[in-house]
Amino acid sequence: MKHRDRPSEQDDLLRPRLVDLIDMRHELVKLAALIDWDWFEQEWAGFFPSKEGRPATHPRLVAGMMYLQHVHGLSDEAVVARWIENPYFQHFTGETFFQHRAPIHPSSLSRWRDRIGEEGAEWLLTKTIEAGLASGAVQDDSLKRVAVDTTVMEKNIAHPTDARLYEKARSKLVALAREGGLRLRQTYARKGPRLAAQIGRYAHARQFKRMRKSLRPLKGYTGRVLRDIRRQLESIPAGEYRERVLDMLVLVSRLLQQTPKSPGKIYALHEPDVDCISKGKARVRYEFGTKVSVATTLGEGFVVGMRAMHGNPYDGHTLAEALEQVEILTVMRPDLAVVDRGYRGHGVDRTQVLISGQRRGLTPTLKKLLRRRSAIEPEIGHMKTDGRLARCLLKGTIGDALFAVLCACGHNIRKILAHLRAWLVLIIATILNAMTRPDRPRQTLTAA
Repeated sequence: MKHRDRPSEQDDLLRPRLVDLIDMRHELVKLAALIDWDWFEQEWAGFFPSKEGRPATHPRLVAGMMYLQHVHGLSDEAVVARWIENPYFQHFTGETFFQHRAPIHPSSLSRWRDRIGEEGAEWLLTKTIEAGLASGAVQDDSLKRVAVDTTVMEKNIAHPTDARLYEKARSKLVALAREGGLRLRQTYARKGPRLAAQIGRYAHARQFKRMRKSLRPLKGYTGRVLRDIRRQLESIPAGEYRERVLDMLVLVSRLLQQTPKSPGKIYALHEPDVDCISKGKARVRYEFGTKVSVATTLGEGFVVGMRAMHGNPYDGHTLAEALEQVEILTVMRPDLAVVDRGYRGHGVDRTQVLISGQRRGLTPTLKKLLRRRSAIEPEIGHMKTDGRLARCLLKGTIGDALFAVLCACGHNIRKILAHLRAWLVLIIATILNAMTRPDRPRQTLTAA
């Protein structure tokens, strides 16, 4: 099924076009001319093989929405709402006339993310790199020297505590049983929440002996409900509901059997693949999410590679995969990679790797480049504060992979917009200076 076509300019000659309403010197207008939108129309058409049914949303609209969403740190609902009132947003996504209604429902962005997958998100990042090269925000030589580091992209979950997890598991099991008409001997709907709240008070008062003593009956409540549902499995007919019950029983069984040092612990029932990562921070000892590898250029801080690494791998083991992604996205292998001391034992041979603290065999040029390694830290900070990297709102491991790459797209576009804005300010200042500068008096030669 092919996407719907844009209305032609001949459809309504009486309506003013967007190009007559907006300032064509605006940075979003200039950026729209630098991105290869035709590629999305050609390649993303393969997601709709059927020729029947309602035409799909135009690919440029979806790609532009995803760019704008992560540039300004907006949700799906917020970016659609701002699109209606912003003519520059509409021009950026390919509209000819100003529209007064939302072009898509916010849920369409979620379905499109599922369609394009991680590969489609990486193509979005590739187009931002090409736009950066075309605008001059990043130079060709800069792609050969990169800085690589890892950070934690936290998941949108509450801080995991045993009491909260046990009580959440019990309530989910009771809700599933009521949905299927199963009769439970006891639901502990009154005792469970009260005991969970009391455990929280004990923990706040640092009365850990009482807290651990109260955890045992709360864990027992969840186990009793679990065994009660398990005894009634034979009466549940095969189907979607039975599969959901089995999945929940397996998940809660893992939760009840795990110990403080068990591998693959569950920290959230709706996100069982979340990792507990310690980065040695004094203010935040543990972060719950996914480790993300970031590769930026040494000169401009332009993101040329970003990938979610599930399972909390050792930093050195992620370097080869990060450099491979940079080579795929930029079509050139980096000659130099600068990393911190956590990448010792990386095993990379095709690229020269400099590690912080290294002193032997360094020329003055390499020493200068090595001092630029810490420049990647503020870039990561900007992605977390100005972008959306601080907390991933998409579900599952595929959501982590998509969200990380889209955050990199937003960071690159912010870099390009700042570069275009600076050039515009410089040109305007030069013109104003030339207009306001008084003419210099001509020098005349007088005879002695």
